Amino acid sequence: MGVSLAENDHDDDDFAESHEINVTPFIDVILVLLIIFMVAAPLSTVDLPIDLPTSSATPQKKPDKPTYLSIKPDLTLAIGENPVKRADLIKALDSLPDASKERQIFLRSDRAVPYGELMDVLELLQNGGYSKFKLVALEGVRSPATPDVKP
Repeated sequence: MGVSLAENDHDDDDFAESHEINVTPFIDVILVLLIIFMVAAPLSTVDLPIDLPTSSATPQKKPDKPTYLSIKPDLTLAIGENPVKRADLIKALDSLPDASKERQIFLRSDRAVPYGELMDVLELLQNGGYSKFKLVALEGVRSPATPDVKP
C-alpha cells in the first residue's frame, strides 16, 4: 500500500478546521489533580495518641440537681451512687424525681472503659429518648509527654 503526496492528488478542503473539542488537556489536568489529592489525603489525617478523660475546656455551671450516670471499670452502670443494670437503665432514669427526657445527663466513664462500651451506653440513652447528655472529664491539662502511671 502506498501513499502519494503529489499536489494534484489533494483537494483544498483536506486541511479544514475540526470542530471537535480536544479533551486530552482536560484529562491531563484531572490526572494531575487526582495525584495531588492521593498524596495529600494521607497527610491530612493525624494519628496521635489522645487522653480523653482530661479537658482544658472552661467548666460550665452545673445544674442544682445533676443526674450522673457512671460507667465503672468493670463496665457496670450507676446512677449517682446506685448501681443499675443496663436493661433497667431507662426505667431507672424515668423513675427519678423530676423525670424528664429533656434533662441533661452527665456521663462519667472510667479511663479503662473501652470506647465501644461508652458508645453502647450513649445508644441506650438515645433509644430511651434521652438526647441531652454531657461527658464529664477532669479539669486541667495533661502533658502528652506525661506517661500514665499504673500500679
